[in-house]
Order: sequence, then structure tokens, then C-alpha cells
Amino acid sequence: MRYYIIIPAHNEASFIAKTLSSVLAQTILPAKVVVVNDNSTDATADIISEFASRSPIITPLNTVSTAEHMPGSKVINAFNKGLTVLDDDYDFLTKLDADVILPSNYFEKIAFAIKGNPNIGVAGGFIYEEDETGEWALNHPMNKKHVRGALKSYSKNCFKAIGGLKNAMGWDTIDELLAQYHGFEIYTDATLKVKHLRPTGNAYNSKAKLLQGRAMYTMRYGFWITFIASIKMAIKQRKKAAFIDNMYGYFEAKKENTPFLVSPKEGEYIRKLRWRGIKQKLMP
Repeated sequence: MRYYIIIPAHNEASFIAKTLSSVLAQTILPAKVVVVNDNSTDATADIISEFASRSPIITPLNTVSTAEHMPGSKVINAFNKGLTVLDDDYDFLTKLDADVILPSNYFEKIAFAIKGNPNIGVAGGFIYEEDETGEWALNHPMNKKHVRGALKSYSKNCFKAIGGLKNAMGWDTIDELLAQYHGFEIYTDATLKVKHLRPTGNAYNSKAKLLQGRAMYTMRYGFWITFIASIKMAIKQRKKAAFIDNMYGYFEAKKENTPFLVSPKEGEYIRKLRWRGIKQKLMP
């Protein structure tokens, strides 16, 4: 299996050497790794260049963008720039964060799964983050069939079918919903334990708190699914403000007639899929 990796990186000098070392330690190496230095002001570019000088599979790409760290748009902008320097000669494509450490057999197992089941469209392992005691603990949504945005692999057929990644908050939910809409499966492997060196969302600014609700609107969730999902999120995060922020973001997007990211037909499918999941959890 031939695979490519794109790694968006913004001020990741503290972590990116560990990420690239874990990529180069894979039992099945990628054919190409594009590391997109996205307007970094630290030593990120120098570290990427050093690794590129050691390995011909690593290609550095320096880009200029806003310094504002907003979830969704910034990282996908960088990802798409990396995509422009790659060809289509791959079996699967991976978007990888610049602050993770992969087990050495990570891509061997992902390749085995995708090769063995052509219906798999999105695949990945599980994220672990270091807790206060120094232990690496699982940090994953309640839905164990979801692949976190930090380590998503896409079969070529799936990636083409969904039209690539949406440049918006919620891109790592929309991709899986559209993958299922097009008949692909989501595959997760709980044995692939990936260390995430910086907890999710730590670099985001205060404007990001309303984006989740806006994303639910643009995915055509509708009021009630947004309401239920926001309650679940608030409970999981133990933050009442998460519910308020989500609903405020949803109604703000509705008031502004924010463009939808999916078609009416795709939206109908997404709502049916979400309601089915809600009913299964209420009546197992």
C-alpha cells in the first residue's frame, strides 16, 4: 500500500521532531510526507528542514497565513496547500497533526485494514493524552467509531468521493458523515494508541467557542439534534457554558444565513444518521 502524509504545522517546535521521528520509524514508510510550515514564528521551519535533509521522503512547504489560530479553517488551508504538491499515485492519504507520537506499526495496521476491506473510507487509531499524574489516558469521544482529526487516513476513493476536506470548523465530522453518505465505512483500531502531546484546543483563541454551534448549523443538523448534541457536549466537558455557546453559535449562523456545507440531500441523510445514533443510545 502506497500512502502519503500531510502535516500542517504552526509553531510546533516543541513537538514536531518527535512526530517526524515516529513517522520515519514506521514499519511501512510513507512514499511522501509534506510538512506545511504554516506561518510559524519559532524554530518549526528549521526543524522541518533538518529532517528533510536526512530523509528524501520529507518535503517542506513554507506558507504565509494569518497568525490567528482558529479550529478548522487554518489547519485545512495548510492541508490543502500541501495537497497541491502531491500527485494521485496513492492508496490512502493521511492528515496528521504535528504534535503526535505514533506507534511504529501504526501505518502497517492502517494499510492492512484498508487493503483488506475496500469499503473502509476513513481509518485511524485512538488519542491518548498525559494526565496530571503523568499517565497516558484515553481521550476520545463517546462514539468509538469516530477518528480524531489529529490522525485521519482516507482511502483515495473516499477522499475523492467526499470532495476533500471542508475548510471549516467541523471538517472532521463532515468528512465521516459524507463518507457514510457515499457508502464508505469508518474504521477505528483501539490497539493503535497515539500520544497527543498538546491537549486538544489549547492553542485556540476565545473566538473559537461559538464555532461548534455554527458548524452544526452548516451541517444541517437542525435545532433538535444541535440541542441534544450540545447538552451531551456540556455534560462531557462539565461546562454549562458549552451548551450556551453552541446554541448561540447555531442561532447566530442561522440569523446570518451562513452557507451550508452540505446539500439538502446530504443534510437529510445526516439527520437520519444522527437520529438513528441517538435512538440507539436511548434504547440499546
